[in-house]
Amino acid sequence: MCGIWALFGSDECLSVQCLSAMKIAHRGPDAFRFENVNGFTNCCFGFHRLAVVDQLYGMQPIRVKKFPYLWLCYNGEIYNFKQLQKQFGFEYQTLVDGEVILHLYNRGGIEQTASMLDGVFAFILLDTANRKVFLARDTYGVRPLFKVLTDDGFLGVCSEAKGLINLKHSTSLCSKVEPFLPGHYEVLDLKPSGKVASVELVKFHSCKDEPLHVACDTVEALPSGFDLETVKSNIRILFENAVRKRLMAHRRIGCLLSGGLDSSLVAAVLLKLMKEININYPLQTFAIGMENSPDLLAARKVAAHIGSEHHEVILNTEEGIQAIEEVIFSLETYDITTIRASIGMYLVSKYIRKKTDSVVIFSGEGSDELTQGYIYFHKAPSPEEAAEESERLLKELYLFDVLRADRTTAAHGLELRVPFLDHRFTSYYLSLPAELRIPKNGIEKYLLRLSFEDSNLLPKEILWRPKEAFSDGIASVKKSWFSILQDYIDQQVDDVLLEKAAEKYPFNPPKTKESYYYRQIFEKHYSGRSSWLPHYWMPKWVKATDPSARTLKHYKSATQE
Repeated sequence: MCGIWALFGSDECLSVQCLSAMKIAHRGPDAFRFENVNGFTNCCFGFHRLAVVDQLYGMQPIRVKKFPYLWLCYNGEIYNFKQLQKQFGFEYQTLVDGEVILHLYNRGGIEQTASMLDGVFAFILLDTANRKVFLARDTYGVRPLFKVLTDDGFLGVCSEAKGLINLKHSTSLCSKVEPFLPGHYEVLDLKPSGKVASVELVKFHSCKDEPLHVACDTVEALPSGFDLETVKSNIRILFENAVRKRLMAHRRIGCLLSGGLDSSLVAAVLLKLMKEININYPLQTFAIGMENSPDLLAARKVAAHIGSEHHEVILNTEEGIQAIEEVIFSLETYDITTIRASIGMYLVSKYIRKKTDSVVIFSGEGSDELTQGYIYFHKAPSPEEAAEESERLLKELYLFDVLRADRTTAAHGLELRVPFLDHRFTSYYLSLPAELRIPKNGIEKYLLRLSFEDSNLLPKEILWRPKEAFSDGIASVKKSWFSILQDYIDQQVDDVLLEKAAEKYPFNPPKTKESYYYRQIFEKHYSGRSSWLPHYWMPKWVKATDPSARTLKHYKSATQE
């Protein structure tokens, strides 16, 4: 996990522009570098490093003797760099996994490069010999990337939008900062002036398609067919493989553990594999919640079952409320449910950074979208519509849960790993018949639970524990976190302000005092940039006015039984 930043064709003094790059210093607390591009005095790279692999030669931009004309700045982990080396005979000069990007590009161009990378990534690749700039981002946008491109060809690229919004340019302030789309690469021509012109934006991978890099995966062809035993076995094999490949690290590994199905499965498989490869330190697991909250109690049970070194962070209401503004600044969004869920994750990440030496943090993000884990999936009109909704949620992860998970951990210099979003695992799960993937017997994620039922990885009551939203699970049963927030905000926002909300904020107008409060803070830091959030996250097929699972009838009936 790092912070990357680059400018091409800047009219302003680069030493002034470089101040913007310092806005993402939290992403790389170990070292930083600014480097001008030879022959292009108005182009430069900025890099903030979190050293996870190759402590000695891991600084960026990466340049190697074999390709003196290539410059690479990337944020991510490429899990198959050794398999690619073996398959194509690459001669690496460093231990940095991202060096493979240079070799792949030299061998087969940008399309093959992006398609063959098994991992999470956002990168800027400059080819001065052919005067090209390439941008690319992984399938689900697990690693963030933003860009701004002016009409006269000034390009700014950064891991977070906050590193671009204050850039200066002769024609205007750079106002059209936007997220770079996941699963895409862009080709730009580099002119002698250092300015660029976009040539094409190409989608190189869709979540349903089996990725090209399967050809050199450590797990070979799986049995075909959709009989239940085969499917369950394949799910277990691919999920374990997803966790195994993510063990690549020279820093201590930890795991977030809410006590829900997703994080519990990740923690259990992670600890099992760490033992298998003789990692000689205990796995630290981390839970956050109010005293005796459902998440704390469940996480305690899981930690005792798997034998992790468990840490509990007790959330008090005042601390959570005080964190709202810094959380919104970190997130760069005003989405209601994203902010609610981020407060706990932000504070547990803060604890990990200050009190432990765990840096590489595993988490359960992506499972709800992939395996139809949200409560509202019980209301899907048909298995086909549920499958369509699952794909929509996966495509929008970069706006919601993946955004939350990246920013809250990166704010404290941690690196997140999300095995549920493994390319091969997700494409296999999405290839299964729609009726296999829907909730059954009133239980969401039924197929995933069933697949691990006989594994003894988790206690039965955890494996079959109903869905609890992170922002609700950290609160007490009597009063949910979202209602605690609403009670506080009710005193902060006047009724008259809410009545005129649509006039003040015509795009995505706030409908509640809570959303108005968040929007005010967002606009304070990112004025006029509300289009970063195309729409609020809301449940489908139900008449919901609030995104919390606790407001849905299914949840109420389940907790009242």
